[in-house]
Amino acid sequence: MNILLVGSGGREHALAWKIAQSPRVTRLVCAPGNPGIAQHAELRPELKVPDAERLAAVAREMKADLVVVGPETALEAGLADRLAAAGIPCFGPSARAAKLETSKAFSKAFMERHNIPTAGFGVYERPADAIAALKVFRPPYVIKADGLAAGKGVSICPDARDARAEIERMLGGRFGEAGSRVVIEEFMDGEEGSLFALCDGKVAMLLGGAQDHKRAFDGDLGPNTGGMGAYSPAPVFTPELVERVRVEVVEAVIAAMAAENTAYRGVLYAGLMATADGPKVVEFNARCGDPECQVLMMRWADDIVPYLLACARGDLGRLPAPAFSADTVICVVLAAKGYPDSPLEGSIIRGADQDFGPDVQVFHAGTRRRDDGQLVAAGGRVLNVCARGRDLAEARDRAYAAVRAIDWPGGFHRTDIGWRALARDEEAGD
Repeated sequence: MNILLVGSGGREHALAWKIAQSPRVTRLVCAPGNPGIAQHAELRPELKVPDAERLAAVAREMKADLVVVGPETALEAGLADRLAAAGIPCFGPSARAAKLETSKAFSKAFMERHNIPTAGFGVYERPADAIAALKVFRPPYVIKADGLAAGKGVSICPDARDARAEIERMLGGRFGEAGSRVVIEEFMDGEEGSLFALCDGKVAMLLGGAQDHKRAFDGDLGPNTGGMGAYSPAPVFTPELVERVRVEVVEAVIAAMAAENTAYRGVLYAGLMATADGPKVVEFNARCGDPECQVLMMRWADDIVPYLLACARGDLGRLPAPAFSADTVICVVLAAKGYPDSPLEGSIIRGADQDFGPDVQVFHAGTRRRDDGQLVAAGGRVLNVCARGRDLAEARDRAYAAVRAIDWPGGFHRTDIGWRALARDEEAGD
């Protein structure tokens, strides 16, 4: 098979690493790719995401048997729709189906129509209306930009004064068109996690869960980011909770999408809150999470390609559920100083390409290779250091040992990835 992978981040490096292991793959091309992905695939660095027209042209040119879409911006731009018109199978939903992620207002209205459990909400376009609506909600206030904001469009405000200021910033242009509307939600108390499912428009197949760390600094302090680390499996997902999510969320979404003539194909990421009233949806993503994808790829024991192709073709039901390792995998994100607001680019990274052994993988998320061969930072989240272990403590120790072996004064990372599950383990041991 000839496969085109779209994207350039850590999620796409993990996908390239996994796809390249398949004996079915003859040629793997990544557009635009990054220096880490270059170990597994041909790169097309001249291509930009989300240029759906040129990406579809490359798929036709290389006679792609499958296109795997990583970033949400390419889905929003309608890449899957262009590929469908060209008769090329695509792992990723249509632009309309992807609105589950690309428009929070659409997603919340969809869940309300189909009785999918989520927080109460309101959608507002004028600052005065949004500020007046704060009287309906209780603090802390959850304020979200409607559109895509690279994981930074959510603010949890402790009081009405902060909420008013955030509303004015968002509707005043902080996120451009993505912030032309805001969603105000009820605050949900509980533990958050993410559950993933493969979907072919009719059938959904659960992949398991992970837990992300959104805040920039230790102790869940600082601004929201695209994710500073993750681990899988996540103990918050008890068998009982998973079963409820399967029925009340995942299968309900796929059936409701089909009923609205919008078949959902690809991966459905359900960001969930385990509340006292049961699981509720925080958000949907229409693609693999980042950095959750990285830990799931390291746990996936089967050849991934047949599953990606079956989702694209609509015949996932003929395959058995994929096998996953019982090991725990953790990901520690190394970010450039100044992230998420003003990351510093261009600092030299040494030691990221060394052999850390079979239980550690370093995925490139925001790097470039200079003409002199030096690896440098070229983004906010720059490296994803992932490690497996028999339990979370062993995986954590291996990951942080690898982090210490990388020489990068221009970066920072959280030192407490996995703290919730580790605290639970220690409590159980007592």
